[in-house]
Amino acid sequence: MTTTEVRQPAQPDDPEAPRAGELGPRELLRYAWRQLTSMRTALVLLLVLALAAIPGSVIPQRSVDSIGTTQWQGRHPDLTPVFERLGLFAVYDTPWFASIYILLVISLVGCIIPRTAVYLRGIRAQPPAAPSRLSRMPGHAAYEVDDLPVAVLDDAERVLRSRGYRIRRSAASPDGEEAVDEGGWVSAERGYLREAGNLLFHLSVLVVLVGFAMGSMFGYRGGVIVLVGGGFSNYAAQYDELDPGSLFGPEDLTPAFTFSIDDFDIEWLTEGPSAGQARAFVSHLTYRESRDAEPQTYDLKVNHPLDIGGTEVFLIGHGYAPVITVRDGNGDVAYSGPTVFLPRNPTFASFGVVKAPDALPEQIGLTGEFYPTYDFTMERGPYSLFGDALNPALSMTVFTGDLGMDSGNGQSVYLLDTETATPVLKDDGTPFRVDLELGDSVDLPDGLGSVSFDGIERWNKIQISRTPGKLVALSGVLLALLGLLGSLFIRPRRIWVRARRVTDEDGDGTLVEVAGLDRSGNGDLPRETALVAAAMGLREPPDDDNTHEEDWR
Repeated sequence: MTTTEVRQPAQPDDPEAPRAGELGPRELLRYAWRQLTSMRTALVLLLVLALAAIPGSVIPQRSVDSIGTTQWQGRHPDLTPVFERLGLFAVYDTPWFASIYILLVISLVGCIIPRTAVYLRGIRAQPPAAPSRLSRMPGHAAYEVDDLPVAVLDDAERVLRSRGYRIRRSAASPDGEEAVDEGGWVSAERGYLREAGNLLFHLSVLVVLVGFAMGSMFGYRGGVIVLVGGGFSNYAAQYDELDPGSLFGPEDLTPAFTFSIDDFDIEWLTEGPSAGQARAFVSHLTYRESRDAEPQTYDLKVNHPLDIGGTEVFLIGHGYAPVITVRDGNGDVAYSGPTVFLPRNPTFASFGVVKAPDALPEQIGLTGEFYPTYDFTMERGPYSLFGDALNPALSMTVFTGDLGMDSGNGQSVYLLDTETATPVLKDDGTPFRVDLELGDSVDLPDGLGSVSFDGIERWNKIQISRTPGKLVALSGVLLALLGLLGSLFIRPRRIWVRARRVTDEDGDGTLVEVAGLDRSGNGDLPRETALVAAAMGLREPPDDDNTHEEDWR
């Protein structure tokens, strides 16, 4: 009986050596880098970046619209802490958004550099040799002529060069000509710029990202509400909100321009389903580009910003500022002046807050609405019928006590802290409301003071921004369009012409084969090969309806 020895697999001398299939730290890093720099990962990251930007479009952003953010937070007190923790009121400043952004940039760079190297090698490389069996290629046709193979190939080379192809020809015989019997071939290729278009498109995405990064780092955006008749100077303290870039400081606010709003014109729709809404509005400005500059005028309209030394001034909104006076229990004026009310709908029913922290014996706060054209129905209650101030009215509830302004914490001027304040009540226990028409005055209960509605002023919401990378981003968009056009309309093709001597019952001749390969899949390769054959004199020029037939001549 024969005994067969079964050998055990050799065990590694090092017990800590990686097993088969395991990746060491170096291999793992290499694998992670390849995955990160793959085109698939770049596309996924681009999609993730687009999805991450959706909250920035749906949820009001503090840097763009602080007023809208404040209103949203007031309407959603339960969601506000969660959204604050996630950074959804400043999406583009959050670490998680920046990490996606940086990973996308790294992925694109890792994709573009290797593909560019491959593309440059491909440009320098010669077209591939002709396949041994051209009959298997699309667009194949064969012709029989009397000319020698050398003459046919010379003619093919001339025709293909004239059509923009790069040429490679088979090796010549020692005497400088192709062998008479064996013949030879001409290989031609064109459409290299298609891959350049692909690379340009991916490079353009990187350029756009760099442009946005430049704007976010070196630019700034701020907003301010300016009363009509008031003015503004380009200093940090003048802004209601200022969102500078990470590498931008308040000292970089240049130039030190000033402007004033001399007048404000608005047109209202008076007919149709949108009656009562604003159709167009314009602010008439007087501005100086510097302290010593001559004053100039400008009509500021929506989407027509004023450009001052690369800093753009936009008109993005307007509203009403009722002039309200609050007197305390001693008869002294505790608050007086125009109060900005924020519009809630197209007919400019607006919400606002009045705070009189110096009132005695108790602080006084009011919160409520302003109606430019007051109307009332049992179904809707009070509302504004028209956006213009045709029948202005105020309706506000009153609070007294601690308004939370002495705690040292910041507080929005558009929100009233009522946690420690007490609502003023009527004798029947219902909240006391101050309902005023223009020129009215109402005394508060229990000798707390009085509130009067003295006038109406208008305000404009002005956005001021400096975006140094916008031209870079625009260049990226144009590059993307150019690259996309190249990718769509440039057709990479290969054409082969083979000629060899044959002998049949009719005598000696030259068999010429023309075939091609369309690498873009556009489907018109038979016509291209037919045109090449026609230019060589092998056949008649093709008709549009007859380009797929093989033609023997």
